[in-house]
Amino acid sequence: MTLEIAGLSVRYLNEPSLFAPLDLLVAGGEVATVMGPSGVGKSTLLDAIGGHLAAGFTMTGSVRLDGFEITHLPPEARRIGLMFQDAALFPHLSVGDNLAFGLARETRGRAARRAAVEAALEQAGLAGLYERDPATLSGGQRARAALMRTLLADPKAVLLDEPFSRLDAARRAEMRNFTFAHIRKRAIPALMVTHDPADGAATGGPVLSLGGDPAKR
Repeated sequence: MTLEIAGLSVRYLNEPSLFAPLDLLVAGGEVATVMGPSGVGKSTLLDAIGGHLAAGFTMTGSVRLDGFEITHLPPEARRIGLMFQDAALFPHLSVGDNLAFGLARETRGRAARRAAVEAALEQAGLAGLYERDPATLSGGQRARAALMRTLLADPKAVLLDEPFSRLDAARRAEMRNFTFAHIRKRAIPALMVTHDPADGAATGGPVLSLGGDPAKR
């Protein structure tokens, strides 16, 4: 599986493009990083790839998954997982039900779904927390639960929007290692945006820069 963007740029109404056209090929199991300060369009880039651009924004260029053009597909048809700064767990659902919400549609039957979630919780070091209120989890636990919910949807690629920025230094390093290990294990391409050089250095993948000179691989 590969994620490829070619000549991708975004503009708002008739304003200049937010960034120079980007070209990037991300292999399965690889994490590419886009770095830059706030306001240069990092999150908007992910919105364009995932099909979530807000009204008034337009994009040029193309997005392909494993060679298939997905540029004009709706978000639900792209099979791209998203992970944000805020774990965004549903407060009215238990930890287990949060993960079950992300389960791939192919997982049918209550017992099969429960087993899949229990296995994911164990992988995340959250065994026994199925019925737990998300509000009682630590920041690191919430981040791990959010990642497993994303992966349970069986995405073809993953987009990471400053996913570790709200964790303290120790939890941040731990969560980086945990996240990247699962991406490599599943051999899916991932693209992360961040302002922290340590995040980019930890991936071992390609790094692009937004802001200033046109971004280059």
